[in-house]
Amino acid sequence: MTSMLPRPGSALPDLLHWFESEWPFEGRHPMRVESYTDEGEYVIRCELPGMDPDRDIHLTVEGNQLRVSAERTSEERTDRHSEFRYGSFLRTINLPMGCDTDEIKATYDTGILSIRIPKRETSTSKEIPVARSGE
Repeated sequence: MTSMLPRPGSALPDLLHWFESEWPFEGRHPMRVESYTDEGEYVIRCELPGMDPDRDIHLTVEGNQLRVSAERTSEERTDRHSEFRYGSFLRTINLPMGCDTDEIKATYDTGILSIRIPKRETSTSKEIPVARSGE
């Protein structure tokens, strides 16, 4: 079998790799996420259009991992037409050191889930003395 993947130096390697990968989410997540720091908080924004935050979106935190799961189910019927949409999404996000996971706040507005996690003021690092061998 001959591959459509170009030799090194070609202008289109990413596009051709995309066509040869499993459709549509090979190596990608269907839930788009961005993260950044803003005024002493770690902010995560997830694109989840058409969700009901009370029913469809679930957040859990364990250690330094935040898990965002969502499930969309929608059905529309008229006398002439029926249409349904569904899908489940899951992302596990590693949180940076120093996040206060007891104070996580989440809001949902126009298809965007925003999660704000304050950073702790105090550091939990300490120096560990090194003893000489045999002492």
